[in-house]
Amino acid sequence: MKPSTIFHLLFLFLNFSSFFLASYARGGLHQSNHADYVDKNYGGSMRRLYAENNFLSEEEHFQRLEKLAQGYMSNSDLEKAIKAFNGRCSNISRIYSIGKSVLGVPLWAMEISDRPGEKEAEPAFKFIGNVHGDEPLGRELLLLLANWICDNYMKDQLATLIVDNIHLHILPSMNPDGYSLRKRGNANNIDLNRDFPDQFFPMNDDLDSRQPETEAIMNWLEEIHFTASASLHGGALVANYPWDGTEDRKKNYYACPDDKTFRFLASVYSKSHHNMSLSKEFPQGITNGAFWYPIYGGMQDWSYIHHGCFELTLEISDNKWPHASELPTLWEYNKMSMLNLVASLVKTGIHGRIVSSDRGRPLPATIAIRGINYTIPASKPFADYHRLLAPREKYEVIAMMPGYRSKSACIVLGEAAMTIDFVLDPETTHPGSQLLVDSDCYFENKTSLKVLELLPMANLELSIILILILIFLCFLMNRKVISNYLYQRQSIGPKRPAVL
Repeated sequence: MKPSTIFHLLFLFLNFSSFFLASYARGGLHQSNHADYVDKNYGGSMRRLYAENNFLSEEEHFQRLEKLAQGYMSNSDLEKAIKAFNGRCSNISRIYSIGKSVLGVPLWAMEISDRPGEKEAEPAFKFIGNVHGDEPLGRELLLLLANWICDNYMKDQLATLIVDNIHLHILPSMNPDGYSLRKRGNANNIDLNRDFPDQFFPMNDDLDSRQPETEAIMNWLEEIHFTASASLHGGALVANYPWDGTEDRKKNYYACPDDKTFRFLASVYSKSHHNMSLSKEFPQGITNGAFWYPIYGGMQDWSYIHHGCFELTLEISDNKWPHASELPTLWEYNKMSMLNLVASLVKTGIHGRIVSSDRGRPLPATIAIRGINYTIPASKPFADYHRLLAPREKYEVIAMMPGYRSKSACIVLGEAAMTIDFVLDPETTHPGSQLLVDSDCYFENKTSLKVLELLPMANLELSIILILILIFLCFLMNRKVISNYLYQRQSIGPKRPAVL
């Protein structure tokens, strides 16, 4: 018997006993029955889009927002603040524009890293604020976040971890026109969080009608592979995760393939927040978007589907436009949540590189997880990958590349991140196929794991030991059956003759 086959038998046996206890997760299936719910009907348990101006005329609402805007940065102020940040923190930052708004306002972004502008084998995270023009809190908090990291680099452990190990990109305002016009949509009155291509319905596929702000975001993700992302909104207090829509437009829990991972990421934010996790409306301060109410053409789902970016929609204030006097308090409420969410890219999940066995060259392979219908690509220059996963779970990680034999590793992911490097062999059988070889996992005491080559067949001692272990485990698992069998044999067997 091959040692690799024995490994498989042993692994299957150890997991068989818990097979029937595993819960059956209906990812993507409807889990509740509600009436039809169209995005334009903002009723019931909803994102508070227009609750503050139900009894105000359009002019009165505009004047109210004009007063609230006092104490907030104008678009000109924001640009100056971004450039001032870069001038003060040029050693760990750069600024750049990802495009322009309808009215020609540059969409300024900041990158924070110990090597800004350089490609590294590190994950990237992005924050996007002010998606809706009348939700400006994100603009202010993201500038405060950037400056806090700059001030605390090499002083604070978390700030240093982020700068040294992550490329953090911050876009304070996606919708500067909507902000200056004091309205939700952009200058064309288009809701930018309904302007992306949708997975369920044919919409927003016309390139000529796509808004420039939306196009800038889409091009941004083509240039940079973001491992995760979050957009900041106002009007509620909850961390929202995919899916945001449903196939039948009904208000149901609609889970994406990585539902467990998204719930974990959303919980990282809510539990670090001052009071988000204490919500009475949203258990633990998190929600599936479609269960809250379905939307279509959203940025969150599009980022996950088309670019492997795990994106959250963060509603960070019950008020869409809080008074400026509340900004310091809201910053303190959200600071640790933002920092911990970014840091989760390197503090959790699995990370590694994929190289070829013949020349040791990096391979831009694909990483898959057994049982999760979703894959992520390794980067092209370094073949590094960063796969977010929910902790305290067992996974089989598979590296695949056309022209190479696939390899897998079985792991038990704890609270800390784990490193898994793959060395793939060129295939020597049928060209174009991706053969999955046996996975032999060697666990170390450290938080790393290496994928070993198959053991040679001549290693009979190990084979015998594994067979004995397997037999012993079978005996332990079936001891009741054996005991009952012996008892029955004893009760029905021939009796001893009576002693005269």
